Amino acid sequence: MSGGPPPVKPADRRSGIPAAVASLELGGVAVVPTDTVYGLAARVDRPAALRAVFEVKGRPDGLALPVLVGTWRQVPAVASEWPRSASVLAARFWPGPLTVVVPARPEVGPLLGGDGATVGLRRPANRFVRSLCARTGPLAVTSANRHGQAPCTTVDEVLAELGGPGAPRALGVVLDGGTCDGTPSTVVDCTGSEISCIREGAIPWGWVQAALR
Repeated sequence: MSGGPPPVKPADRRSGIPAAVASLELGGVAVVPTDTVYGLAARVDRPAALRAVFEVKGRPDGLALPVLVGTWRQVPAVASEWPRSASVLAARFWPGPLTVVVPARPEVGPLLGGDGATVGLRRPANRFVRSLCARTGPLAVTSANRHGQAPCTTVDEVLAELGGPGAPRALGVVLDGGTCDGTPSTVVDCTGSEISCIREGAIPWGWVQAALR
């Protein structure tokens, strides 16, 4: 008999929601479709699961995991402050491909990597992911690929890159949402007196600046 975990069988995103919720509750790592690309997801209140995301992806500890929220009410569970600039931009561009970086709650930030002082938050346009977050709480989600490689846009690509022999850790529930090939989000630092662009993505930087005028 060959060793290693059994192959992962992808589940339809709708029928697989209960399994994903249960797996995430138990500290598992789920593969989920988003409005940009496929992501590795873990609950922000499950430290071992967050470590597993870093392991599976090979992500350096210095790069913090971004967080997706399903509703506005989930923001205070992760952010210690909500600057006016973040409020204005989120009201204009959420749900959608805009990540706002704000001060993190001290019990959450260090678990996400980076300096532990800030967190990138986004409310995605994908209704499925918002629904999942609404049931699980905020989810740390990063693209489902090895660090430095191109993002995976299909479940087959995810399993080929992260689920095969020699993978550092078995994946949990894998939800198949078809092809996900959206443009990565624009990331804006809202922690200072003036906003700054960390990454220009789907939303042009000029639109972000115009929203605050």
